[in-house]
Amino acid sequence: MADFDAIVIGSGMSGGWAAKELCEWGLKVLVLERGQDIDPAKDYSDMTLLWERPHLDQIPEDEIRDKYTIQYGTASYAMSDSSKFLWVDERDQPYETPKDRPFNWVRGYHVGGKSLLWSRQTYRWCPQDFENNKLDGHGVDWPIRYEDLAPWYDHVEEFAGISGSLEGIAQLPDGKFLRPFELTAGEQHFRDKVEKAFPTRKVIPGRCAHLRETREVHTSLGRSQCQVRNHCHHGCTFGAYFSSVSATLPAARRTGNMTLISNAVAQSLDYDPASGRVTGVNVVDAITRAGGRHTAKMVFLCAGTLPSAMILLNSRSEKFPTGLANSSDQVGRNVMDHVTGASARGVLPGLLDRYYYGRRPDGIYIPRYANFTERDKPYLRGFGFQGGVGRRGWTADRPGVGKDFKEANRSPGPWIASIGAFGECLPNPDNRIRLHETRKDAWALPVAVINCAWGPNEIAIAQAAAQDARDMLRAAGATDIKMFDIPGPPGNAIHEMGTARMGRDPGTSVLNGWNQAHDVKNLFVTDGACMASTACQNPSLTYMAITARAASHAANLLREGQV
Repeated sequence: MADFDAIVIGSGMSGGWAAKELCEWGLKVLVLERGQDIDPAKDYSDMTLLWERPHLDQIPEDEIRDKYTIQYGTASYAMSDSSKFLWVDERDQPYETPKDRPFNWVRGYHVGGKSLLWSRQTYRWCPQDFENNKLDGHGVDWPIRYEDLAPWYDHVEEFAGISGSLEGIAQLPDGKFLRPFELTAGEQHFRDKVEKAFPTRKVIPGRCAHLRETREVHTSLGRSQCQVRNHCHHGCTFGAYFSSVSATLPAARRTGNMTLISNAVAQSLDYDPASGRVTGVNVVDAITRAGGRHTAKMVFLCAGTLPSAMILLNSRSEKFPTGLANSSDQVGRNVMDHVTGASARGVLPGLLDRYYYGRRPDGIYIPRYANFTERDKPYLRGFGFQGGVGRRGWTADRPGVGKDFKEANRSPGPWIASIGAFGECLPNPDNRIRLHETRKDAWALPVAVINCAWGPNEIAIAQAAAQDARDMLRAAGATDIKMFDIPGPPGNAIHEMGTARMGRDPGTSVLNGWNQAHDVKNLFVTDGACMASTACQNPSLTYMAITARAASHAANLLREGQV
């Protein structure tokens, strides 16, 4: 007899939702997390001020060089000496790439995963985002449409708590929002000028997973409203920003149906050819290196886009010699990320009598317009912009000493406008992750080999987005504009997707429309690996909705004896 009804591998954005939904259905659920447990009261550093921490909370340069070279270069805005324990030591967990095809892989292995590290931007996809693959022939057709996911977007938004404004924009559907963060005076000026100059474009408040106000669904879990301190990357002891540690895992725990084991590195899945089902998960203890095995009636694989593919590829058997559920040869293929690095910034004159209160964890968003409200672009798909307009600090890099310098610093600096694009990436089966034949990591698991690069369409998107950013700043009256049109390498957006994609045809995809493996009926994959395309919106909200939908379906199948 199986030990559990379900095993969830991973406790981050998707794993937390799988645990919550399955537990609330009454299933006995084991959550396996490869990293350490997290106690917000002890481990978060948001209640201490910068000047109260040694060296102003900077990570020593030699430590960055030894342990965090790639991650710090990608996510330095979120890394500090007091939070570095949330990021992996790259010496223990190396990976390889071709020299001319870099990939910046950012990882956080601990209870809560990257739900403790994200920037909390949450946007729905629109109907066209689920249809583009079929319309332009890139990738495989999504087996679901927006209408299938819309009620689940509602479901997760109401529980998570999403701040946003109702805009009636076709390419960015409205949701179940709490009140938005207000735009600064500079952002209002930018919005008015841009929307007048470009009637096909909109500038709106960002939509983010922060409690601007609370409902009973939030307070019942001990969550409080956002204090507008912008200490988010040190954790949030108020539980104001959504994470699995503050929301979904506590909801699962209060059912009494969840067992969580930390420091349990999932190694492979056991497959029974007689029943055609997964029977167990093999693990290695991250501390002692001792092996173990856990059994369940079904498995939800939510380890992360690349780790989930690695677990499948490492689960070889006579039936699946190239990896579990890989009869299509699509496991590990179609690695995607959002195109970043295309941006512009400039000085916005005037408004020197205006300021703002608090430190918002949010900014502005410019929804996609390319190939939507503006047609006939020389590239496919499109991009959206995130950014903000705020005043430079009180010292504002002013030169000088003495009385005059002190007098000048009684006022903050000028308004600075900055916007950067997130562009859509086309699926490409040659962008892939595989397992190294001989090299192992600290837990004797094969090291990842990632081969991924931007194609001509991604390069064109980056160049066009940078030019559009420059033009919008000009329209707003900005001066001293600096434009950047060279995209960073894949991985920079920290939005990797696509290694076990959903699809209609088992010959060209790994999962069906319920995130259920075509080849293995009691195996579900609901993290970023399942994505058949990227759209241009931040993907976490879609992961959450897809996971909640799949968990509900799986629970019904289990009750009916079909898995």
